[in-house]
Amino acid sequence: MTAAVVSSPALEEVLARARELIGQWRDEDCGTPTVKDFCRYAAALNDGGYIRRARALEADGRPVEAPALFLAATMSWEDGPTEDELRPDGLARRESPCTEGLPVRQVHGGQSVRLVRPPVAGTRITAARAVVSARHKRGRSGEFVLLGVRTRFLSPDGGELAAVDETIVVLDATGGDR
Repeated sequence: MTAAVVSSPALEEVLARARELIGQWRDEDCGTPTVKDFCRYAAALNDGGYIRRARALEADGRPVEAPALFLAATMSWEDGPTEDELRPDGLARRESPCTEGLPVRQVHGGQSVRLVRPPVAGTRITAARAVVSARHKRGRSGEFVLLGVRTRFLSPDGGELAAVDETIVVLDATGGDR
């Protein structure tokens, strides 16, 4: 069986870059989330019940666990890029593996989240991230690349807290093979 021919030079380059990165894990220190961080997230979800419970636990000196999707919902642990540092498709470079400097655009292709155990406020968290797959596809609107990216959130003892598998759809921004 022969591989499909990639007609877009930009997508060919994305595939080449991705295949070199597959399986190379990069760690990011997420810092030590606090009860305040958890409550700010809950406030964004309008979850006043969580905030009241978390503050009561904190006042009693008991551990406070993060809301269920806190880790998966946090796009970045950094301050974030300024507007002029965003790509034309609105994504940060960090969210755009293998596409730096290429005329491509991206869309989110789906996500699955596996929750193992919630982080507790005051626990340092590390996010280990890697490209895990790269596939060339062709659809009705043309060709594209599917990048699989996995992020594993880890506690200081190396135990997994959660894992997020994302699919990023990379399209040729020049019109490609249409």
